[in-house]
Amino acid sequence: MTTIRVITKHMPDTATAPIDPKLLIEGLGKGLRVIEAFTDERPRLTATEAGNLTGLTRTAARRYLLSLVHFGYADTDGKYYWLGPGVLRLGQSYLDSARLPRLARPFLQRLSLHTGETANMSVLDGHDVVYLLRSNAPRVLSIGYHTGARIPAHCVSAGFAILSTYSTADLEHWVQLHDFSRFTPQTITEPTQFIALVQTARQLGYWTTDQFINMGLSGLAVPLLDRKGQCQGAVSMTYQRDLYPGDSALKKLLPPLQDTAEVLRGII
Repeated sequence: MTTIRVITKHMPDTATAPIDPKLLIEGLGKGLRVIEAFTDERPRLTATEAGNLTGLTRTAARRYLLSLVHFGYADTDGKYYWLGPGVLRLGQSYLDSARLPRLARPFLQRLSLHTGETANMSVLDGHDVVYLLRSNAPRVLSIGYHTGARIPAHCVSAGFAILSTYSTADLEHWVQLHDFSRFTPQTITEPTQFIALVQTARQLGYWTTDQFINMGLSGLAVPLLDRKGQCQGAVSMTYQRDLYPGDSALKKLLPPLQDTAEVLRGII
């Protein structure tokens, strides 16, 4: 299973009131930028490299890196720095405290048991779909994305489902900033085509993807709305396309997926 991590510019949350810049701790933001500078392609950085990636001087970057080492979030050999397992505490704190994954867990478990497929709950974080919850299918070989995985939104059904709740203007703005990288021959990389597909997903109330990021795998997702009709994420399923010829996936998987989303709507 391919896991792809992409650091992207986050879209602002339009539902959050602006914060007076004078109340912000700029140093905290700089430290978080240093953490985000580490990627699959750059797992080890020198202070100079970290500074160049974050817009900091070498001296400032080194101080932030040494602070991360001191507090147990990174390690160093004196020249290179790399993140340590302690940094996972940051993400785990969110998973432990967030209300939505806790509420959704039993319903996703029931969904995967009923269908025999892996069920997921995810949210859109900037330009990545982040998987917050996964219920494995009751089989020896389980497929899908692990908790915490970040996948470019144009590659997975959940991305289409969540973006289908955006207004046309917000969708077009999102598309202008997105990197439509290709991962398989089926990946949608043309912005105008992507917008057209998302608009179709808006009309249907669901979306399917076929081998957009992994050959042999398909996905099906519906938006997860709350009682006010606001999108809180997506509920999705990942399955082997060869097991569902024609429209059999829609006939078997879509109704229970929609039922799960509707039940959750009544409690979130």
